[in-house]
Amino acid sequence: MNHDPYIVKPGSHISLIKDYNPGYRCEFHPKTDAIKKLKTGVLQLAKYQDVLYAQNSYSLLIIFQAMDAAGKDSTIKHVMSGVNPQGCQVFSFKSPSEEELDHDYLWRSMKSLPERGRIGIFNRSYYEELLIVRVHPEILKKQQLPKFPQGNQIWKQRFEEINNFEKYLVNNGVIVLKFFLNVSKSVQRKRFLARIDSPEKHWKFSASDIRERAFWDDYMDAYEQVFNNTSTELAPWYIVPADRKWFTRLVVADIICTKLQELNLQYPEISEENKKQLQEAKKNLEAEN
Repeated sequence: MNHDPYIVKPGSHISLIKDYNPGYRCEFHPKTDAIKKLKTGVLQLAKYQDVLYAQNSYSLLIIFQAMDAAGKDSTIKHVMSGVNPQGCQVFSFKSPSEEELDHDYLWRSMKSLPERGRIGIFNRSYYEELLIVRVHPEILKKQQLPKFPQGNQIWKQRFEEINNFEKYLVNNGVIVLKFFLNVSKSVQRKRFLARIDSPEKHWKFSASDIRERAFWDDYMDAYEQVFNNTSTELAPWYIVPADRKWFTRLVVADIICTKLQELNLQYPEISEENKKQLQEAKKNLEAEN
């Protein structure tokens, strides 16, 4: 699959409305074709994850950002369905606790980074510090900062800090993949209504979802600033169409598999001495009655 339609090229200035179609589905017209391809991708991902775990030199950090009802949870569930739970961990970042507010804004993310050999998933992330905090600047005043630059300088500072942080991660073997699930406002509305009409989905709905929907344009502006300033060669952003969940899952799985394939992962080779020990063990086992 060609990933060019989804990647934000470093140094570009994109427009979510003009450059990215939430309903795009590539060459996949029948939904069944994409579902079959996704099953193949899930199997491939499971194999790559096994080698990643065995080699124990890289780790993979997958970041999901999106507006509410874009399908982050279901994408994680379906794409990672074949992965060994021992090699994968998921963290959801909500409003910071008092303890977290007593540290810098990257602290809680640093604590949750995946160990070597593992896949770590951030369901929302430190990018919320450039999104909800920007849309609701009153949050910034509660972060107990001694002082901070005024106006847009605070965001420029954080763009630089996050770029440096991700460069540090990649230089130390943490591969960073960043996905924005791009749902349209009309499809979000339909999904909200479906949650209200379905008792089994009531737990997913919150009155705050509607309040935040009123800031849709502000969030789109904030996201564009994030993409234009933090999509780098080492850690680019992928803007994935999210109006069709089946297509979203296919694209995400394909990008993750491609990245792991590029690492040229190998199972560790054992020493000649260990090989001899294996053969000796085999002889002993075969000699048993």
